[in-house]
Amino acid sequence: MLKIGIVGVGTVGASVIKILQDNKEIITARAGVELRVTKGVVKNLNKKRETDIVLSTNPDDILDDKDIDIVVELMGGVDEAKKIVTKALKNKKNVVTANKALLAYHRYELEALCKGNTLAYEASVAGGIPIIQALKNGLGANHIKSIRGIINGTCNYMLTKMTNEGVAFEKVLKEAQELGYAEADPTFDIGGFDAAHKLLILASIAYGIDVKPEDILIEGIGDISQEDILFAKEFGFVIKHLGIAKTVGNSVSLRVHAAFIDKNEMIAKIDGVMNGISVVGDKVGETMYYGPGAGGNATASAVVADLIDIARGTSNGPVFGFKKSLEQGLKLAKKDDITSRYYIRFEVEDKIGVLEKIASLMAKFNISIETFLQKSKKETATLLFVTHTAKEVDIQNALKAIKSLDFIKSKPVMIRIED
Repeated sequence: MLKIGIVGVGTVGASVIKILQDNKEIITARAGVELRVTKGVVKNLNKKRETDIVLSTNPDDILDDKDIDIVVELMGGVDEAKKIVTKALKNKKNVVTANKALLAYHRYELEALCKGNTLAYEASVAGGIPIIQALKNGLGANHIKSIRGIINGTCNYMLTKMTNEGVAFEKVLKEAQELGYAEADPTFDIGGFDAAHKLLILASIAYGIDVKPEDILIEGIGDISQEDILFAKEFGFVIKHLGIAKTVGNSVSLRVHAAFIDKNEMIAKIDGVMNGISVVGDKVGETMYYGPGAGGNATASAVVADLIDIARGTSNGPVFGFKKSLEQGLKLAKKDDITSRYYIRFEVEDKIGVLEKIASLMAKFNISIETFLQKSKKETATLLFVTHTAKEVDIQNALKAIKSLDFIKSKPVMIRIED
């Protein structure tokens, strides 16, 4: 029997315990040994919990217990979680974590502490979807050309409602909060930071690249309106919030932002709170992974999968995909060097010369217009542009110049087109 201690017996922790109890027979058969949670750490001992394991408020009761074989970290946060995982690894215990923020910042520091023991983290990205194992094992024969993922269910739920039902951003955000899909402070989700943490974990496995969230382009969905949604529909696109990793020559582009994608692509059809990830390998081509990206049972399922792998002894390979990075020639592409087609929306005074001035400034910054629509109101107009392929730095410089003009009524909105 392998004994397990869970630090953070909340929704996911309770689901882990229940899954191990409910499916004990089949899990034991697959693992080759019984897996049993014997201790748990919680913040509040007075809260009623449906479990008979020993509970305490002190993580050391698990970390210093020589009988505990595996520590499951489910407390969240970064600093305290790092201390707990660090001590567990130094105490030669195997660790399973669902903590994407911890890994986004400290994954390689923690990997260095794995001296014959395991750090497993399937539940840190896309909940119940086994994307970590797919990248590390199933696609292990491939150089990964690209990863494009809908990896935040809150953003996907909101964009789906806006697209399918015409709901305004503010209204659908309130609804998402009422349903528990978004926090009271939703910035972490709708600002793109949650997706960025997950993307960096996937990029480490695919490319062996060590960067922090601050090093990459991160944007959310707060500026998207029904006008953008309707334009996308009219031209055969849908808007999705994506985490994107692509190799371009000897560099890797890592970015998180909303994007126009062709409505016929597989990833365009993933709606609601579900997650979906497209991975393109140089040998296998495109593979697609779909499923629930959050929730107690879905995340706990991934945690238990890691526990089974540890029991089998199959998790002792490189933590993040490489013993020595075979992709060591790759470097992080600069944000300014991103190339794309772009959708841009301007709210302007409806008067002669406005369009000519905007078009002239865009041309000055090497931006060629592919498609243009104008929608007039009383004394204002909405100008909608799609550009030919341009460089990010040119787009940003053009927007900076244009938004300072006196006829611009509000902040311009730009969305990249992911071809």
